[in-house]
Amino acid sequence: MSSRSELYELVEEPSGLESPVLVYWFDGFVDAGRAGGGLVDHLLATLDTEVVARFDVDALIDYRARRPEMRFADGAFQDYDAPELTLRLVRDDVGAPFLLLSGPEPDVRWEAFVSAVTDLIERLGVRLSIGVHGIPNPVPHTRPLSVLTHANRPGLLDESALVDVELRVPGNIASLLEYRLGQSGHDAIGLVARVPHYLAESEYPQSSLTLLRALSASTGLLLPSGELAEAARRTDELVREQVEGNDQVAKVVHALENQYDAFAGGDARGSLIAEQRAVPSADEIGAELEQFLADLDDRPDADDTYPDDDTDEDPGDR
Repeated sequence: MSSRSELYELVEEPSGLESPVLVYWFDGFVDAGRAGGGLVDHLLATLDTEVVARFDVDALIDYRARRPEMRFADGAFQDYDAPELTLRLVRDDVGAPFLLLSGPEPDVRWEAFVSAVTDLIERLGVRLSIGVHGIPNPVPHTRPLSVLTHANRPGLLDESALVDVELRVPGNIASLLEYRLGQSGHDAIGLVARVPHYLAESEYPQSSLTLLRALSASTGLLLPSGELAEAARRTDELVREQVEGNDQVAKVVHALENQYDAFAGGDARGSLIAEQRAVPSADEIGAELEQFLADLDDRPDADDTYPDDDTDEDPGDR
């Protein structure tokens, strides 16, 4: 039986939920490598889902700021890609349920939207909410990616894993949701993939795979990784070929490797200051890699870099 709130319609209230986890991602703020978006796409493509609630996008989205795409063919408009902001019930590989909230970041009525999400969290007995996304970092793709974490109350995560820095950053709905949930006594954490900044504007499956593994470790959910791991392998191979074919890009990557290894070595020795190495500035790196990324997008087989929904992978390999 469906019911309506001011901003959402509850399509079907799921039964049998016992303190589920809520994972959320919103398209519109920083998501380097499309780390969070790629993770959400992967979960929707590989797991059983059903819509629990739909938000009123007409009340939340500025269509003129982000115009939905329409398809024109044979002398007429054939299709309209309507934006959707939905809460879904998802089941992991062993049938354990969790909730997934995803869609475009609201342009307006942030506080009303947060209140509506909080209402759903309380109604469905959510025990932990987790935001996922990626940020650009001066790290090389040849080293393991890491995940930064933050939480809305002390003790929710190991303090050694928390981001320990004071910053002023642009507001976004995911951060506001985490903050307001903390004020209302609901636990929430953020998982943030550190993505090589020269790949931040491209879809980088390794960043989504890194988030998936962190999400599994944080929640105990058994999530399929086979397709994502294969996409990451193929993309890394493509990037490796491009780097090896460009001496200037290879030098930039090597400089980042030196910086990464110096800091890693300093940390291993317990030193507060790692050995300093000469590393190009962000502008220099951007100039060196502009052509690299253009070449990456222009490859004839670029469309085959990532698997689509018609993958031939055996479900048993997930």
